[in-house]
Amino acid sequence: MSEDDIRATRRQKVEQLRILGMNPYAYSWEVTHHASDLQTKFADLTNGEEADFEVAIAGRIMTRRVMGKLAFFTLQDETGTIQLYLEKKRISESMADMDADAFKNLKQLTDIGDILGAKGTIKRTEKGELSVYVKEYSVLTKSLLPLPDKWHGLTDITKRYRQRYVDLMVNPEVRQTFRRRALITAGIRRYLDERGFIEIETPVMQGEAGGADARPFITYHNTLEMQLYLRIATELHLKRLIVGGFEKVFELGRIFRNEGISTRHNPEFTTIELYQAYADYNDMMNLTEGIITTVSQDVIGTLKINYQGTEVDLTPPWRRATMHDLVKEYSGCDFNSFQSFEQAKTACKNAGIEGIDDCPNMGKLLNEAFEQKVEENLIQPTFVIDFPVEISPLAKPHRSKAGKVERFELYMVGRETANSFSELTDPIDQRQRLEQQAARKAAGDLEAQGVDEDFLTALEYGMPPTGGLGIGIDRLVMLLTDSASIRDVIAFPLLKPEKSESENSTE
Repeated sequence: MSEDDIRATRRQKVEQLRILGMNPYAYSWEVTHHASDLQTKFADLTNGEEADFEVAIAGRIMTRRVMGKLAFFTLQDETGTIQLYLEKKRISESMADMDADAFKNLKQLTDIGDILGAKGTIKRTEKGELSVYVKEYSVLTKSLLPLPDKWHGLTDITKRYRQRYVDLMVNPEVRQTFRRRALITAGIRRYLDERGFIEIETPVMQGEAGGADARPFITYHNTLEMQLYLRIATELHLKRLIVGGFEKVFELGRIFRNEGISTRHNPEFTTIELYQAYADYNDMMNLTEGIITTVSQDVIGTLKINYQGTEVDLTPPWRRATMHDLVKEYSGCDFNSFQSFEQAKTACKNAGIEGIDDCPNMGKLLNEAFEQKVEENLIQPTFVIDFPVEISPLAKPHRSKAGKVERFELYMVGRETANSFSELTDPIDQRQRLEQQAARKAAGDLEAQGVDEDFLTALEYGMPPTGGLGIGIDRLVMLLTDSASIRDVIAFPLLKPEKSESENSTE
């Protein structure tokens, strides 16, 4: 039977329910218990035993077996599943005043996918299945479309992302992922709240995109007649708050970057950025360890995470190594010993590092070597510290290492998860760096940003020494839920529209 035929048949059932005086799209239902509560509460109920305990539950019909005067439905709510034990005699007696043919209508007018309310007692069947021994039921929502043929295994990846609502219905582990995501973000907020941080929302639409090297989305405000950018970071506005007198601020929210899509990248993603006055990047390393280990212990229950078959040990302290040392370790190129840029380029070519002719300076070259030779090897938590100044326009110069800045990135399972600076507070130095970015932008670099004059004005009023930290929430959730793709942890990832049949037929 085609989907259109199924829809037509079910619409007929909708009308039949209405003719019988039943609303196929109810207004409410009083739920007293959920499936998991009942499974726990009555775990010790023996086979064949019935508890004198009245319950009212609601959920979606996932399986349906009708055998003469008996029927067994599997009902799924947010917490799990439980069986409905439906007996003609019991239902007919209990619902006689409401529906003389209650059991017959149950058999003929309900389908897999319908949302049903049921009242009854708790019984464990002779075969050992905990059940609601139903006295009364009500169709709360009539489903017009069927669930996938194998409701417990929707495997078409694109369809799962495109129709997440179906994915959530039929794959309990997906619901668990998003439940854990909610617990992780709540745990981060709680951790920071306990340490005196406050969350303040900053603008999503901005007159000048800044705070990162990234290509922004561009929009237009009709009334104000001005071009705006969707934010690529929350950094510059949160720093304004530090200038204004707040000492510990953060925002956990959406960021937008008009870039490519991969298993690690989605144009719309979630970060947390926080700033603490009178702190530096060393304090931020300790804070990062504290946040991640706490939420891992609280949500997952362990600091030893299995990610895609590899154990990742989050037990602190985590390794700290300079970018220079890591590049030397994995490529043999010692950037501390090179006498010239050309010598460094030759060594990198000999080490098999590609695309270096496009690197304009030593810092960019070092970063290229790091990305090609080091990143994928950093499986256990590693703070990569002391970046070259050329790739860190918002970080404070290193207090003892010329040409470097006080910055770290946290790597786990071969990908960046957090980024932090001892924040640049010198307005003159900051202007020079932003102007260098603006020159790159004028030369055609789509990821370079312009000069945010208002931010520079704020710095001129004076920003205290500050440590800043950004954590990629999606990547952290990927790790803590053993998810291979960022699309598995974003409820509604960006996808290309599906092609219509006419478009497909012309190819």
